[in-house]
Amino acid sequence: MNLFQAVGHSTIGHLNRIGRATLFLRQTLLGCGPIIVRGRLIVEQIHAVGVLTVMIIVVAGLFVGMVLGFQGYHTLIDFGAESSLGLLVAVSLTRELGPVLSALLFAGRAGSAITAEIGLMKATDQIAGMEMMAVDPVSRVVAPRFLAGIIALPLLAAMFSAVGIGGGYLIGTLQLGVDSGVYWSTMQQGIDFYDDILNGVIKSVVFGVVVAWIAVFEGYDATPTSEGVAQATKRTVVIASISVLALDYLLTALMFGGI
Repeated sequence: MNLFQAVGHSTIGHLNRIGRATLFLRQTLLGCGPIIVRGRLIVEQIHAVGVLTVMIIVVAGLFVGMVLGFQGYHTLIDFGAESSLGLLVAVSLTRELGPVLSALLFAGRAGSAITAEIGLMKATDQIAGMEMMAVDPVSRVVAPRFLAGIIALPLLAAMFSAVGIGGGYLIGTLQLGVDSGVYWSTMQQGIDFYDDILNGVIKSVVFGVVVAWIAVFEGYDATPTSEGVAQATKRTVVIASISVLALDYLLTALMFGGI
């Protein structure tokens, strides 16, 4: 019975957290309305979570594109289809790797920073101080970071894909000898706006909502101690990463008729 009690207690605890997170999302969405008119707060957070993440996105996108160029070329050449290298790189990045890897990097860099920042504000009684001064901490602290994550991630994913395509171009044309015109022409002819680009944008927006939601909730719900903030930061990275991968499968299945 102890085993069943432990499993039941753990399940109830997880369901309780999911319920509190859902109510917190509703509270955050309600707090987004008043904060929109104060654009400066949102711009500051876009700089913190977006602009400061650009470097890791660019570097990762470049190397991922270069790896795709290498691997794709040596796979396609066996079938005499090396001229389709540009299409392979572009489809891989716009549909899957761009949104997914950008979301994982965003969760590791920006999501953990959001959680740690809000958790530290709670641990140092800054959140309580705002409540005492009749300032809504959700609207003042949480909502700008939530909106900034939703805005920043699709832009970062687009940048990741663009840089990755450039990396594939550098490897394919300069090192492997693929014709430059063929690289771009096959990409332009084969990429579909709705099936490839729009689906990638939808994925990145959904990932942005989920990662930002998890990051702000874990920070706001963190135990106000140094250990509690550290545990919340760890949970943000783990839960956000797993959620992104699971949602990627569900969205891909929905978009391409697998469900």
